[in-house]
Amino acid sequence: MSVCIIGAGTAGLCCARHSIENGFKTTVFELSDRIGGTWVYNEATGVVNGIDVHSSMYKNLRTNLPKEVMGFPDFQIAENEASYVRSDEICDFLNQYADHFELKEHIKFNTYVIRVLQRKAKWQVLFKDLVTNKIGFQYFDKVLVANGHYHTPNYSQIPSMDRFQGEFLHSHDFRSREVFEGKSVLVIGAGPSGMDLSNIISRSAVRVTISHHLTDIGQHIFFDNVQQKPDVRELDEKGAHFVDGSYEEFDTIFFCTGYKYAFPFLTVDSGIHVEDNYVQELYKQCINIRNPSMALIGLPFYVCAAQMMDIQARFIMSYYTGSNELPSTEDMLKDTRDRMGKLWEAGLRKRHAHMLGPKQIDYFTDLSNTAGIKNIKPVMTKLHNESSKCFNENLLHFREDNFAILDDETFIKLN
Repeated sequence: MSVCIIGAGTAGLCCARHSIENGFKTTVFELSDRIGGTWVYNEATGVVNGIDVHSSMYKNLRTNLPKEVMGFPDFQIAENEASYVRSDEICDFLNQYADHFELKEHIKFNTYVIRVLQRKAKWQVLFKDLVTNKIGFQYFDKVLVANGHYHTPNYSQIPSMDRFQGEFLHSHDFRSREVFEGKSVLVIGAGPSGMDLSNIISRSAVRVTISHHLTDIGQHIFFDNVQQKPDVRELDEKGAHFVDGSYEEFDTIFFCTGYKYAFPFLTVDSGIHVEDNYVQELYKQCINIRNPSMALIGLPFYVCAAQMMDIQARFIMSYYTGSNELPSTEDMLKDTRDRMGKLWEAGLRKRHAHMLGPKQIDYFTDLSNTAGIKNIKPVMTKLHNESSKCFNENLLHFREDNFAILDDETFIKLN
């Protein structure tokens, strides 16, 4: 059986490892000239050679999760005094993983996937070699989509945006805080990146204002020149009117409003569509219900990503090898709609469909029980939840924390 994997980041490498181990003829298509996906720093932004720059990595980034939860279940990040490590250390780790499992010989680098089409019982993958500019295609039995979800910016729509005469920037195109030197900046969004980047850019900006509607963000987790404001009511030529009636002028509006799930190579008849960032229709958030020979890896967020991708890959492979038999289309749809119905009843919106956070262990356990595969160690989600709490409570200093895992259930804080 032949397997196509789109992307050689964390998700794609993990899928390749498990695909190869199961004896499948495996080909990985990677847009760039190296592995690492979103962890690869690229100075360029915007469009290069007609293709959008994929990476959102900025200079000197350090992880906002401890490395102890960022490795794979059976391949951890090497010992290091610090728990919060640099992005290039994550790239080194992924290269070590690829070398250990001899994955690189299966990767076609500098290859842009143009279109994935279903042709009877096969998938036709049309691609472009970015070195030779030649177009080619291959046929595969299975397709694993592992193209990440930090590459297509999502902009919130603010009334009268067209009036503002200053600069707009999305975190996707942010590379260095020096771009804000001496400026007053309005940050839109208080997710993890919005909060973290507000402090980072405040070391160059004169004044930073972070606008959001959250109620649980403390007042003392930002530097002195960072202030919080409620949502923006509307913009004018020079600044923002906020819903509390206040007004401020700004040089730049910096959107930290997240990303859209995007699969530009999938056709409308692929069985996959995205509505308000809810990717449909998927069984257990990964297998394409309409065309189960396709799966999407790594969609859930606020998770131990590599751990989750590994259990997803093993879950999918249990069906592709024949160890397990997929339920009927009707049963898969019912399973998904029942699960989503509970979220809607709890008041969540479609854009929250793939958000797990503290409930990620329930998802892992469901995959484990359904497919009869080994679960993620409970200590991983416990430490992930603890580090998320530290991030929210001690934003200025949480990266000084160091942790150690003692066993499958227990971790300790070393300082």
